[in-house]
Amino acid sequence: MSDHIKHECGLAVIRLLKPLDYYHEKYGSALYGLEKLRLLLQKQRNRGQDGAGMATVKIGAQPGKNYINIKKSVATNYYLSDLFEQVHAHFKDLPPEKLHDVAWLREHKPYMGELLLGHLRYGTHGDNSIETCHPFHRQSNWINRNLILAGNFNLTNVDELFEELVQLGQYPKEKSDTVTVLEKIGHFLDDEVQRLHTWFKPDGHSNIEINELIFQNLDIQRLLRRASKKFDGGYVMAGLIGHGDAFVMRDRNGIRPAFYYQDEEVVAVASERPAIQTAFNVHIKTVQEIEPGHALIIKRDGRVEQKPYIELGERRACSFERIYFSRGSDRDIYLERKKLGEQLTDIVLERVQEDFKRTVFSYIPNTAEAAFFGLMEGVENRLSQAKSAKILKLIAEEKKTEDLDTKKMEKILALRPRMEKLVVKDEKLRTFITDKGHRGDLVSHVYDVTYGIVENEKDTVVMLDDSIVRGTTMRDSIIQMVARLRPKKIIIVSSAPQIRYPDCYGIDMSKMGEFVAFQALIALLEETGQMHCLQEAYERCKAQDHLPKEEIRNEVAPLYDLFTYEEVSQKIATIITPKGIKPKVEVVYQTIEGLHKACPRNNGDWYFSGNYPTPGGNRVVNRSLIYYIEQLDERAY
Repeated sequence: MSDHIKHECGLAVIRLLKPLDYYHEKYGSALYGLEKLRLLLQKQRNRGQDGAGMATVKIGAQPGKNYINIKKSVATNYYLSDLFEQVHAHFKDLPPEKLHDVAWLREHKPYMGELLLGHLRYGTHGDNSIETCHPFHRQSNWINRNLILAGNFNLTNVDELFEELVQLGQYPKEKSDTVTVLEKIGHFLDDEVQRLHTWFKPDGHSNIEINELIFQNLDIQRLLRRASKKFDGGYVMAGLIGHGDAFVMRDRNGIRPAFYYQDEEVVAVASERPAIQTAFNVHIKTVQEIEPGHALIIKRDGRVEQKPYIELGERRACSFERIYFSRGSDRDIYLERKKLGEQLTDIVLERVQEDFKRTVFSYIPNTAEAAFFGLMEGVENRLSQAKSAKILKLIAEEKKTEDLDTKKMEKILALRPRMEKLVVKDEKLRTFITDKGHRGDLVSHVYDVTYGIVENEKDTVVMLDDSIVRGTTMRDSIIQMVARLRPKKIIIVSSAPQIRYPDCYGIDMSKMGEFVAFQALIALLEETGQMHCLQEAYERCKAQDHLPKEEIRNEVAPLYDLFTYEEVSQKIATIITPKGIKPKVEVVYQTIEGLHKACPRNNGDWYFSGNYPTPGGNRVVNRSLIYYIEQLDERAY
């Protein structure tokens, strides 16, 4: 993605199922859990670069001993190493005999718990202070009411959930989805613990004995079912409870991803499957997906179950995970990205009139590489067909194989697609100059080009990107740089469809006015004298804003229906064409049908189609239009 957007978060959970001395004896270190947690986070660092945090819980600690440890870091550029340097500072100066004394380490040192939770943060709201980093801790002097929470999520109805807490008599310290969810789950945790205490007390048990009974009988499935009834959004949330229970819950539509692995030694959960494969050196078949609307529940005694906790919805897993966000080291994602590129073959070759000699294929940025491989496989297959046809024609003309003109044959066989690395990302330039014009000039040099490959005014450059959000980097940097190569034409190809609608489930794409597709829509409305349609849509949005979210309709989608897909693409091409360049610029987009064909299990496409998986999405898209018309620079959720 040439346009930088903030997105997603990364999650990791580990439950050690054996005593710590087992890992010391087998793997040579009592810090086995910490080492694996660091590796899980390191392999998901693409998911969050604003900060990192971790928490551990010692199961079975005696009263008076610290059993919960939390550490966070927002160190610029090296947050993850800083986080674990702070943790390992407790161990680095220990003499060998202490470092190998597992019982002493567990008794005297922090972060020696059997339950470990890690989080990588990409901030879409507020600042990037240490207070905004996960995990969050809801403290209590009762061990079974301590709750630690971290997640990859965004809820569209925080106002509604917050008001429920107020009606319960609570005074939450802030109005954010993270704090609201923490208090919401925490409230029902308190309620479930009290319910069990009230149940067992008449039997004559002491309070200490009742604690043990609560540890055994706390129903996490029931707790999550009660807490999440009105959750509207996309989420994967992980919770650790002070006495040793843990859970990872996934939204009813499976919008956000979560995977887990279990053997006799460990249970591990991560946002991406390859992170688990690498950290534990296990086969892809052993890593399972947490099902939508289910929670993976790990009890204090080591029992592990996946249970439904909320009414299931239609599976609408985020397709952007496959296009861009998740790392391409996942086998399925890699193949899907290749398929996205391969499916563009016909339209791209049509645009260049199958002129293989005068077409140079390239891509930007590196995340588009797999799709580029797919496109080039498609091009090579088509070229092979063309060469076969030419050879058959040559044979027919010569009539006898021995009379074939070998030079003509060699010329046909020598034809190859021209694949080049034309655009490279240069060292990031610090734009400390305050003058806007000079700062813009520096930004345009973030990318550089390979000179001398494109023949002046004769070659067409096909440049593949995985998606185009705002188009500003494409216009202000990439196309300007490619134009310096003096091609006849520049064709920008997006392996994703047109991004038309805001996201509200964890991706920082809520201001619709920034989308180049929406800018193209406005331009088309102006050109065709239909701006009254925009005003009418705004009025319909305002009229619905007070309604329950279940009754709200997407009023932006009918505006796009006024124009064809190609008309919007052509207008986008005009918008991203820098002033004063000579080459003509065209834009080719993946279709939504092509996206579904390439990524059949991740069919969540609301940013392309406007078909939101939860009712709160329609409120967000309408509010985004309202804010655009009213010129309010605010997120719509």
